[in-house]
Amino acid sequence: MTARGKKSIALVSLGCAKNLVDSEVMLGVLRRAGHRVGAPAEEADVLIINTCGFIRPARVEAEREIRRALRLKRRRPRLKVVIVGCYVERSRSELARRFVGVDAWLGVRSFDRIDRAVEGRRVRPGPRTFLCSHLSPRLVSTPRGWAYVKISEGCSHGCAFCAIPAIKGPYRSRTPASIVREVRRLADLGVREINLISQDSSFYGRDLGLKHGLALLLDSLSSLPGPEWIRVLYLYPGEVGRDLLEAMKSPKVCAYFDLPFQHAAPTIVKAMRRGFDGERALRLVHQIREALPEAVFRTSLIVGFPGEGRREFEILKSFVRRARFDHLGVFVYSPEKDTPAFALGDTVSEAGKKDRRGELMSLQQAISLEKNRVRVGQLMDVLMDTAAAGTPLTLIGRARFQAPEADGIIRLRAPEESSRLLNTIRRVEITGAGAYDLRGRLVE
Repeated sequence: MTARGKKSIALVSLGCAKNLVDSEVMLGVLRRAGHRVGAPAEEADVLIINTCGFIRPARVEAEREIRRALRLKRRRPRLKVVIVGCYVERSRSELARRFVGVDAWLGVRSFDRIDRAVEGRRVRPGPRTFLCSHLSPRLVSTPRGWAYVKISEGCSHGCAFCAIPAIKGPYRSRTPASIVREVRRLADLGVREINLISQDSSFYGRDLGLKHGLALLLDSLSSLPGPEWIRVLYLYPGEVGRDLLEAMKSPKVCAYFDLPFQHAAPTIVKAMRRGFDGERALRLVHQIREALPEAVFRTSLIVGFPGEGRREFEILKSFVRRARFDHLGVFVYSPEKDTPAFALGDTVSEAGKKDRRGELMSLQQAISLEKNRVRVGQLMDVLMDTAAAGTPLTLIGRARFQAPEADGIIRLRAPEESSRLLNTIRRVEITGAGAYDLRGRLVE
């Protein structure tokens, strides 16, 4: 126990980057209330788990962590266990019935009052999902050189496979002034790369009546004295227009397009309630490459969606070959009760889904390796993130075409006093390439 009435806190954050920002806000709220954050779970007075409930694998992971916490509580009965986040919002009653011993359950509408739950006070859910602002206390947990900035909450799309609107409600944007103030503060703290995140960043500002809201936001952020890099994650393909492409020509904005196409076969895309089949998606990729020749692309695809036969899957494979994405994530379809697609059944076996995922990833691996080999001998700016222990010490960094926690990295043999290089952007020559990661050497 810390000072009288104050507690030591351990927090486990599961799921996406948006969840991580929520966790950072919770840590800030708790620290502001006088509690000590960052304690090991084995020594903490309170163990908080911020859950993801988006798809079945995420729920399985959350349940595993809850069981682990309750086992720890059996050994240390005074330990308080608090479960928070999307899974709680989605299935609070079921979870409370299954996991007896949890002290408090907070969904996405009340996690900003985590201090009350920790102190044993009742917490009533708010009317809507909590949306952070520049006034929210936040303890950034990523390496000092970069941070996420959440620009909105919720989603107003009706994709057939997605439960996010049911969990978090309709899209709500932060004001541009609030985002600019937070980015300015992070830059003052030495953050060099800002990663804007949302369920759909390209929808930003529409609910505020802003036309071309994301483009205007990027223009405002580009005019700030810092940071050096601005990256946008999660762009809905149908909302990428000329105004956004023009804004992304700013030297500060990374020409990085995170476009989740999800599938390419017309029948599957229609069943998914998405707007872009493979041919339309390829036209968009071509349009972006014409406007920004240095553009790099990440997409996510779903295999095993109901109705996906071998023909539909071959269309998807052909799409990957033709698009030549720089980065690719492939997910197996998870039938979700709160979604329209649930009524379609689950027509592809789990083994079949995994085989198809493996086929796509093998195909993409060859494409990624070929693209990375072209980069050997090139000079590029690299943000030095961390140092990996070992002999010799290795610096780990990323270039503008590599998003944190999603894409590959660049490994460099560390010079003496390498700690002074962390969180700086340095000139690097690429000396070797793998399918995902690169090797390099400092040229300064």
